This record gives sequence, C-alpha cells and structure tokens, in this order.
Amino acid sequence: MSSRNGHLLEVKNLRTYFDTEDGLVKAVDDISFSLQRGETLGIVGESGSGKSVTNLSIIRLIPDPPGKIVSGEVVFNGQDILLLPPEEVRKIRGRRIAMIFQDPMTSLNPFLKISKQLMEMTQLHLGYTKAQAYEHAIKMLETVGIPDARTRVDNYPHEFSGGMRQRVMIAMALSCQPELLIADEPTTALDVTIQAQILELIKKLKQETGTSVILITHDLGVVAGMTDHVIVMYAGKVFEQARTAELFARPGNPYTKGLLRSVPDPTSEQGKLYQIPGSPPDVARLKPGCPFAPRCERVEEICRREFPPFVQLNADHYSLCHFAREVFDASEATNK
Repeated sequence: MSSRNGHLLEVKNLRTYFDTEDGLVKAVDDISFSLQRGETLGIVGESGSGKSVTNLSIIRLIPDPPGKIVSGEVVFNGQDILLLPPEEVRKIRGRRIAMIFQDPMTSLNPFLKISKQLMEMTQLHLGYTKAQAYEHAIKMLETVGIPDARTRVDNYPHEFSGGMRQRVMIAMALSCQPELLIADEPTTALDVTIQAQILELIKKLKQETGTSVILITHDLGVVAGMTDHVIVMYAGKVFEQARTAELFARPGNPYTKGLLRSVPDPTSEQGKLYQIPGSPPDVARLKPGCPFAPRCERVEEICRREFPPFVQLNADHYSLCHFAREVFDASEATNK
C-alpha cells in the first residue's frame, strides 16, 4: 500500500498529553510533519521540547497512564498507526519502524547474551530458525563494524564499551531492514570520536538500504551534516520547519536564531559563548501568548498576548512567530 502524496510518514495534528500532579502537561501539542522515502529528518530543540515524546507517539510507546495520545493521525505507508489494534502495531514496531534509544545500557537486557537479543528480532518478525537467526546476528554485528563478531556475539552487554553497545543497538534496529529508523539522540553518552563513527555508520547504512531516518538531537552540527529537512520544537510545538540548508542560511524564528547562535564557532575571536536567556517553560503552566516570549529578544506586547500564527515563508519553510517574515528577511539580508 503506498502512502498519500508519496510520503512514507505523515504526522497530522498530533497531541500527546500527560496527566501529572502538577497538572496537564501538553508534551506534544498539535504538531504536523511528513517524511519522504529515503530522506533524513532532523528534530531539534532543548530538553523538554517534545522531541522524544513525538517519536514514542509514532510507534505507540507512550505509557498510559499517565500519558495519552489525545488526537491526530500517524499515517505510515497509507495506514494510520493510531487506529490499528495493538497486535498490528507490534508487527510494525521493530519490523518496519525501528528505534535506537538514547542509552544502550538501559535498552539492552544485562542478563541476556547479545546473540539472544539480536536473534529475537528476526525469529519474531522474519520467522528465522534459531540457526538462521544466529548467523544473521553475526552478520549484523559485522555490518556495524564490531571486530571478531563470531566470538563477540555471545558476550553480555557489560563486556562491550559504550560505543560498541550503541553499535549493537543499531544492528538490532536494522536487523529486519526497516523502512523507517528513528534515532533518539544516538550519540549523547559517547565521546566525540565515537559519535562521529556512529553517525557515519547510520549515514552509510541509510545509503545502502534506502531506509528513511528521523534523527532526534540537540546538536545542530549533527543536523547540518546528516539531514535533508529540520523541525525545530519548543514547548510541544513545531516552531520552525524547513529544508536543512535553508534553515541554517535563513532562519525565520527568533528561537531558531538563538539555537544557531549557541553553536560554538571556532573561527570567532569572541571568548564568550552565546546562550539563550532564561529556561525552557513549564508546559503544565504555559501563559497566554507565545511560549518563547519571556526569553525572546524580539518580543513585543502582541507576543505576550496572542499565540503566534504558523507563517509560510516559502514553498516548504514555515515559522511559528508574529514576526516570522521580518526575522526571515533580516536573516536573508545578513547572508547577502
């Protein structure tokens, strides 16, 4: 079944809320985006912006209670995942949509050999025999660059380094050749050299298999080198979305400009790093108007009073801001 408009994934008006002691937390509040086959989409934003919750909602891994997907559509290959019975979602999860989680040590079972954990995927989803699954596990470890894979496959997770465990997670995610790979900050706990190796590995495997990728990260440098499109999230909302090159060259949102300014520039002679003033908002206690208004350098009275419109700046560039066009034009003028 092919998806409408040629998209592999279409997320429409998705809302995921959490009922907490502090009140209703609108972790993801009416967001929409799409992903074409073979593309890589970056989702960026500060901690608590809703990046991970968005992708856990896509594969229906929101703990209920306290969380609940309140409304929206997640159309994957023409099917709305939110309408499918749980057993059908389990057939998709791991087989056609796979996820690499942030911390491999908490994602891998410390009591099971790596071989057992890799074999489970292909036995469950592809119907492999034990022998076939074992050989496939070795092949996948070789694919992700683990040396002496035939020997290491029967090790336990604690016998691997952090970078090697992350490679195991990637091997597990790619075992069934998914159509969509969701990588949730896959390099957060790794040193810089290993980070580069892991990202290069994801890029290489994507090119070889044609898998679409959603990359969740707070690292704009990673986004610049890895993605085709970018979504910038803040307070559960999409604040800006555009093609990657366009977003970096001509941001149309003060929050995006702040994030870009926060990236260290090795060519700059200024000793002090820029940081966006203030802290991310408490999404259980959002005030009227724009959620970014208390931290925004461009703020005016209308920002504190009225929620901003989602402005289309060109064919596939949108920004949630009262002054989106002005910010966009100023960015364009600066780059000329």
